[in-house]
Amino acid sequence: MGTALLLAACAAQPVKPPAPESYTAETTYAKLAARYPFIRIASRTVPPSVRAVTDVTYVRRRHGDLRHDLKLDLYLPAAAGTAPRAAIVFVHGGGWRAGVRANFAPMAIRMAERGYVAATISYRLSPEAPYPAAIHDAKAAVRWVRAHAPDYGIDPGRIAIAGGSAGGQIAALTGVTNGESRFDPDRGNVASDVQAIVNIDGLSDFTSEEARKYEDDPAKQPSSAGAWFGGRYAEKAALWRDASPLYHVKAGTPPMLFIVSAQRRFSLGRDEMTERLRALGVPNRVVPVPDTPHSFWLFDPWLAPTVEAADAFLKEVIPPRTDSPGLPPAA
Repeated sequence: MGTALLLAACAAQPVKPPAPESYTAETTYAKLAARYPFIRIASRTVPPSVRAVTDVTYVRRRHGDLRHDLKLDLYLPAAAGTAPRAAIVFVHGGGWRAGVRANFAPMAIRMAERGYVAATISYRLSPEAPYPAAIHDAKAAVRWVRAHAPDYGIDPGRIAIAGGSAGGQIAALTGVTNGESRFDPDRGNVASDVQAIVNIDGLSDFTSEEARKYEDDPAKQPSSAGAWFGGRYAEKAALWRDASPLYHVKAGTPPMLFIVSAQRRFSLGRDEMTERLRALGVPNRVVPVPDTPHSFWLFDPWLAPTVEAADAFLKEVIPPRTDSPGLPPAA
């Protein structure tokens, strides 16, 4: 087969993404169980009260000459609703270079049990595409959810984005850049704006001296952040700042909830960010989950207070609209 024919054949096939280093509930449990023997991996079993719609392509990307279909899984109440429901898009963590969307299935299922339509998404990791590709993908996922609102009984005016660890940072940056076209190259007739943000133990500022001690560790060549940015802070300072949600806070930033572990490293920049949000009158809240490691949301008993905090905040900041017609979900 000639080179041209070979490339054409490859282009017709979906690309298999680069194999990431493992970051799953199972591998994390193996690291934490000795110190926290009471924890259990949160169940991904879908109960009869929830309907799952899996492996849905929300956007098609190119990786060289190959195609990468990015997928999401939807979890929604099985019973028909009398009014459109709020939706929440979940972004998994993994140091911007690893992780799987199934990590957020337990939380998505529990949010669906409380009446939300929840989506867990895959996105391009740093071995495939550097910053800000993951932000582009998260916005594309929000756009897909909004575009398909009538199909799944979603209120298009009540869509939140949430994430944990690196996914928390991605979710936060996706939300605070509402309306910034340079972060949204796929923009069209359907908006990618979100109405609320839930940041679970995700960094708010890459640039502080304390953050760089971890994220720009010279012993790591490259660090997780350095791999995503394509260079260390000294080489790409503007990029590191650009990726920090703290520096995008402005009037009109969506309401924001921080759910945090006992590990200070992952809350760096949060205090400065909440101060800016308060000064602008943007609703925000910090909910600590005491005595917890990072990745606490993957495990019982910590998932329950995480869900409770997210649900309570979203009910407050994006309550049902009185002017919305009923839209029952598709059968």
